[in-house]
Amino acid sequence: LAEAIEQRHSVRSYTEQRIEGEVLAELRKEVAACNEESGLNIQLIVDEPEAFSGFKAHYGKFSNVRNYLGLIGKKEDGLDEKIGYYGERLVLKAQQLGLNTCWVALTYSKRKSKCVVEKGEKMVCVIALGYGATQGVAHKSKPVSSLCRTDGDMPAWFAAGMNAAILAPTAINQQKFRLTLEDNKVHAESMGGPYASVDLGIVKYHFEVGAGLENFEWA
Repeated sequence: LAEAIEQRHSVRSYTEQRIEGEVLAELRKEVAACNEESGLNIQLIVDEPEAFSGFKAHYGKFSNVRNYLGLIGKKEDGLDEKIGYYGERLVLKAQQLGLNTCWVALTYSKRKSKCVVEKGEKMVCVIALGYGATQGVAHKSKPVSSLCRTDGDMPAWFAAGMNAAILAPTAINQQKFRLTLEDNKVHAESMGGPYASVDLGIVKYHFEVGAGLENFEWA
């Protein structure tokens, strides 16, 4: 997982290669596991070019997106953060399976997507996925020191968590979050901005992978 975090970058252009066989089966299994654990209704749509065929997708510089995850859940407090957390778990699983991904908030057609959103549910965003035309490029990160606070020296596990957290994808690469360590409890807070709660969920998943859940608990 730590390797997947290092290697994964956003990709907007994809090849014609279909997601099938073992890779598709593994992906479906992980979607089912995430839904069962979280109560979300994440849906994997494959071989469907319509949602990314219009002007919005063109504006977002997407090409040949034929597969995506619809991130859907009941309208309730904490939905966005949960979507970020489990969506990123699926992003990293896809990376481990040799696929590429991109978080997408606005530059796709919700109307044309084949996801089924039940009454009382909301589709927060989607994740484009497939075999990338490239592997994407790393984005610039803020220094770790500007994104966290600790009492005294920074433990090695916290530093490892932060190194994973700064590689988390955030909306328009804003990295508006702060993680604070107090007595082995970590407090995660968002500093606002678009899709801030989704970002916080993504960051928290990365931090857990890096730090190891056995070393701390969330405040």
